[in-house]
Amino acid sequence: MLAINNLDFYFGGRPIYQNANLHIKPKDRIGLIGANGTGKSTLLRLIVGEYTPDKGGITMANDCTLGFLNQDLLSYQSSNSILEVAKEAFAEQNALQIKMDQIIHELETEYSEDLVHELSACQERFEALGGYSIGSQAEEVLEGLGFRTEDLDKPLKEFSGGWRMRVMLAKLLLQKPSLLMLDEPTNHLDLPSIQWVENYIQSYEGAIILVSHDRRFMENAAQIIVEVSNQQLNYYGGNYAFYEKEKVLRNEIQQAAYENQQQKIKQTERFIERFRAKATKARQVQSRVKALDRLDRIDEVDDETIAVSFKFNFGQPSGKQVLELKGISKSYGDLKILGHAQATIMRGDKIALIGANGKGKSTLLRILVGTENSEGIRSLGHNVRYAFFAQHQLESLRVENDMLAELMQAGSGKSETELRNLLGCFLFTNEDVFKKIKVLSGGEKSRVALAKVLISEANFLLLDEPTNHLDVQSVSILVQALQQYAGTYVVVSHDRHFLSQVANKIWYIEDHEIKEYPGTYEEYENWRKKQDENLKNSPSNAPKKKEKEEKPKQHRNISPQQDKEIKAYKKQSAELEDHITKLEEEQGKVELKLADPAIYQKEQELKKAQESYEKIKSDMEKAQSEWEQVILKIEALED
Repeated sequence: MLAINNLDFYFGGRPIYQNANLHIKPKDRIGLIGANGTGKSTLLRLIVGEYTPDKGGITMANDCTLGFLNQDLLSYQSSNSILEVAKEAFAEQNALQIKMDQIIHELETEYSEDLVHELSACQERFEALGGYSIGSQAEEVLEGLGFRTEDLDKPLKEFSGGWRMRVMLAKLLLQKPSLLMLDEPTNHLDLPSIQWVENYIQSYEGAIILVSHDRRFMENAAQIIVEVSNQQLNYYGGNYAFYEKEKVLRNEIQQAAYENQQQKIKQTERFIERFRAKATKARQVQSRVKALDRLDRIDEVDDETIAVSFKFNFGQPSGKQVLELKGISKSYGDLKILGHAQATIMRGDKIALIGANGKGKSTLLRILVGTENSEGIRSLGHNVRYAFFAQHQLESLRVENDMLAELMQAGSGKSETELRNLLGCFLFTNEDVFKKIKVLSGGEKSRVALAKVLISEANFLLLDEPTNHLDVQSVSILVQALQQYAGTYVVVSHDRHFLSQVANKIWYIEDHEIKEYPGTYEEYENWRKKQDENLKNSPSNAPKKKEKEEKPKQHRNISPQQDKEIKAYKKQSAELEDHITKLEEEQGKVELKLADPAIYQKEQELKKAQESYEKIKSDMEKAQSEWEQVILKIEALED
C-alpha cells in the first residue's frame, strides 16, 4: 500500500533518516515510537508530502488516501457547528446533496425527464454511500469522543484547542482514509475517550500509524511497533510487549556481534603494528589495512535505560493528616462540580485523581492547592509544604535562563553537581544544561518544570497532567522519581500505565462527591468492571413482570377459556424470562472475551466473537420484544 525506500532526510544539516525503509500493508496497526527529536512526526510529514526526502522516496498505491491528525490543527477555526464541521468528512455525499437540492429547485419551475433521471441517479448514489445516515454517524463519533448531545450545534470557535482537536479527530475518523496517521491523539482526550478511540481503532478497516507516549494506548491499539532509532526505522512484528522482549534479544545479539568484531579488529591492528616495518609481511599488512577500511562496522548498543539516582528529599515530614476538605461546594453558573464534598489526605497517600474531562479534576486540584475559591472548609495539616505543577506554569519559566541557572534560582540550596545529576535523570546531559529555556520544546520545558517541583523539598506534591508532552522514556523517569518520593502527592493523568505505577489510592468525582477507592489503578479498573457487570446483571435491569395485585378469582369476570389463555401466556412469559437470563449470561462471557486485548491479535477469533456478540444482542432484543407482547396480552385478558 505504501513503501518507504532508502530514505535520507536532513533537517538543518542534521541527519534525521539515513537509508531508512518501511513497507506498510493494508490493515497494519503501527505504533511509531522513539525518543523526542528522533523524527516520528517528521516521518508523518514526509508521508503526506509536507517535507521532501533528500534521497530515496515514498511510493503509494493509486487508491491510497491519507488522513493526518497533528497539533497544527489546534489553530483551525470555523463559525459552523461542530456537527457540520465533522460532516465535512463526507465530501461526495455533501456534493450530491447540493446537486439534488439544485435539481429539485429546477424541477419546481421546469419539468424535464432528463432532470428526473439525473435526480434518480444522484439519489441512488447518495443512498449507496449512506448519505441519509451521515448525521447519525457524525453524532455517534462526536459523542464517543466526549461531546454532549447539546454541544453538537455549538460553533467550533467556542471550544478550546483541546476540544477542537477532538472535532478534527472525529472528522478524520469519519473520512476513513486508507492510511490514518495520528500524532499524539491522546494528548487532548480523557480516559473514557481514549478507551473509545482504542475500540474504534481495533475495528478500523484501513491502516493506522500511531505516535503516542501513552504506553497502555500503544499496547491496546498497535499490533506492530516501528522504532525510530539511529536514523533508521526498526520494525518489530508484534505489539508493545513483544517489542520490549524482542529489543532486549536484538540488543544482546548486536552487542555480542560488536564485541566479537572489536576483538577481531584489535587482533588485526596488533598484526599491522607488529609487522608494518617488515618487508616480508608488507603484502599481508596492506591486505589487512584494506580489510579494515572495507569493514562494515557494527555499532555498540546504546544503553537507553536511565535510572534515577537523585534523592528527592525534603527537610521535614508533614503531620499525619496532610489536608482535609469539609462540606466543599463548587459551581460555575449552572454547572455544579461539587456539593458538600468531604475528603481527607493522609501522610504517604499517593492519590490518582481520574475521570472524564469536565468532571472537575483540575478544579478540585486547585481547591486542594488553595487557588480556587469554594464554599466549605479546607484545612492544611501541620508542617505541610506543598508544590504545584500544571502545564500553564511552563510560561513562568524564565526564558533567558539556561536550565541549570533556572534550577539554581529555585532556592533549593543544592549544588551544581546535584542539579546536573538531576537534569541528567531528565535526559539533559553534558552541554544540554546550558541551553536557554526559550529554545526548548514543550516536552523539554515540562521536564525542567517537573525537575523544579521535585527539588522544591515539598512534602506534598500536586501534579496536573505531568506526563503531557513527555516521551515514554521521560515518563519512565518520572515514575521512578515518584516511586522513591517519600512524601504525599495527588496526580491528575489520563496515562493508565503511569497511574498503575504510581498510585495507592484512586479518587474520582461522582454525584458531586469525592469518591475514594483504596487500592492501585489496576485494582480499581477490575473493581469497576465487576461493578458494571453486576449492575448489568442485577435484577433491577432484568425484564420484570409488572407487579399487579391479583384479585381473587371469584371477583374477576374471566371465562374458563380466558383463564386457560392466561395460564398459557404466563408459561410462555416464564420461558422467555429464562431464555433472556441465559442470553445475558452468554453476553457477559463474550464481553469478557472482547475485553481481553489478546483477542485483537487473533483475527478469526475476534471476528467470531464479534459475530457472536451481535447475534446474542439481536436475539435478546427479539426475546424482550416477545416478552413485552406476552405481558400486554396477559394484562388485557386480566383487565
